[in-house]
Amino acid sequence: MNNKVVAGTCAVIAALGIYLYAGSGGTKTTEVATTPGSSQAASQDIKQMVADFSSRTLTAESASITSTQLIVDSGGSNKAVYGLPEDEFFLSVAPYVQNTHPCATHSLTGCQGEMAGQSFGVTIEDADGKEIMNQTVKSQPNGFIDLWLPRDQNYKMTITHEGKQAQSEISTFESDDTCLTTMQLS
Repeated sequence: MNNKVVAGTCAVIAALGIYLYAGSGGTKTTEVATTPGSSQAASQDIKQMVADFSSRTLTAESASITSTQLIVDSGGSNKAVYGLPEDEFFLSVAPYVQNTHPCATHSLTGCQGEMAGQSFGVTIEDADGKEIMNQTVKSQPNGFIDLWLPRDQNYKMTITHEGKQAQSEISTFESDDTCLTTMQLS
């Protein structure tokens, strides 16, 4: 009788395992987190990986970035999830004149802005009016300007290009979007 119970239990566990594996599509997700105490080098590696996807020097089936994670799907059954630096927020901005697209979570491998390879003046001020950035930056081949900003803050951003300007209020809280495609230059 005990052998029948053990055999029945093993069959149920095996069936459950097959069900769970099939339900996941066979995808293996590897979480690679930068946690408190993680080295600054690990954060720099994640930031470099993001920059490489944006510049198209690194490719994957898909790569997207939320306010807390970089999610890379290399195709097949492998997906890696990387924790972002705890003190920095990633925001990708696609200034435009005529064409844009709706976006919330930035796709490093799919989003395409109108103004690739262009130079822009970018000024960012915190809620107290203190300037935290005032630089000329060049958009990536995907038409986006990638920014790493201090987390949990409200900012005013101004972008200029060839006599045109766009302004936006932005914030860097965990619930905020990582893709900004509403800054129309006029």
